[in-house]
Amino acid sequence: MRLLICLLVLISTSLYGQKSKTYTLRTIAFYNCENLFDTVNDSLTFDDDRTPKGRYHWTEERYHQKVENLSNVISKIGEDISKTSPDIVGLCEVENLDVIEDLVQHPNLREKDYGIIHFDSPDARGIDVALLYKKASFIPSSFKSHRLLLFDEMSERKYTRDQLVVGGTMDRENIYFIVNHWPSRRGGAAKSSPLRVRAALLNKRIIDSIQELDLDAKIIAMGDLNDDPIDNSLKKILKTKGKKRQLDSVSLYNPMEAMFKKGVGSLAYRDKWNLFDQIFMTSNLVTEDRTMLSFWKAGIFAPAFIRTDKGRFKGYPLRTYSGGSYTAGYSDHFPAYVFLLKEVKE
Repeated sequence: MRLLICLLVLISTSLYGQKSKTYTLRTIAFYNCENLFDTVNDSLTFDDDRTPKGRYHWTEERYHQKVENLSNVISKIGEDISKTSPDIVGLCEVENLDVIEDLVQHPNLREKDYGIIHFDSPDARGIDVALLYKKASFIPSSFKSHRLLLFDEMSERKYTRDQLVVGGTMDRENIYFIVNHWPSRRGGAAKSSPLRVRAALLNKRIIDSIQELDLDAKIIAMGDLNDDPIDNSLKKILKTKGKKRQLDSVSLYNPMEAMFKKGVGSLAYRDKWNLFDQIFMTSNLVTEDRTMLSFWKAGIFAPAFIRTDKGRFKGYPLRTYSGGSYTAGYSDHFPAYVFLLKEVKE
């Protein structure tokens, strides 16, 4: 049974200046799970640190605490308005299908009936991206993992995460989701920037290929991009726009750009906030016509319980380890989310 939200004053009055209307509200979220590893040593990947005898003494107890923490966060993203958990959740830094299944089967999420779409990536540490979807909200019809081929200055392969593309139906409309985890800034932002430009180029090719088949395709891309909304990968390669009035039929709208310019961040490092966790979309989702699925608003989910409450890192995301010490936290990133609306015809 789909969720019907009657936004009597908040939506109908402020946007339309008319009597109340009823809308279907959909929450699309993304969460970097910060090393959601099981405790088993995989001989094919560099996961040794996340084992009981490894550097982080990653025990079953700590693993299960991590699953409980993450499932609790996911269950609450957007809940203050939607009264339920997100309909779609993109994930990154998950080791394998087993840990994702543990996540959705935790009591915090079990009754939400999430489906999982996941492929193993060739990433050297063995971390992947994945998509969770409520079976009552979204019916997937296609899914593919696109490989990002990267090489260093010696022409040796650099193994990283794939980009996951899932197409399907939501509220009787076709829609596509792309889940990303672009290369990190290891070695410095400037030196590593070409790697993220390559990731953005792959993302653009994926979007272009979908639109070649369906010019009116509604597409939402999300992920930990390891770049801010104003960086070249977004602005020059994907040509994202931060203002609705700048949009045209081929533009991509990035609501996180305006948030970033106001000082909003999803992670912090050395007293500097970045907004790497982003959700952007094709312009046909940015419309005043609420008879179709349309963007309403975006946010970063950062309640007090997932923030560090004291000390040097007060206000930062409460992570699982800090300075090598176990802190029993959540993630070093805050989740990002957007709301979509569609008017319910009486």
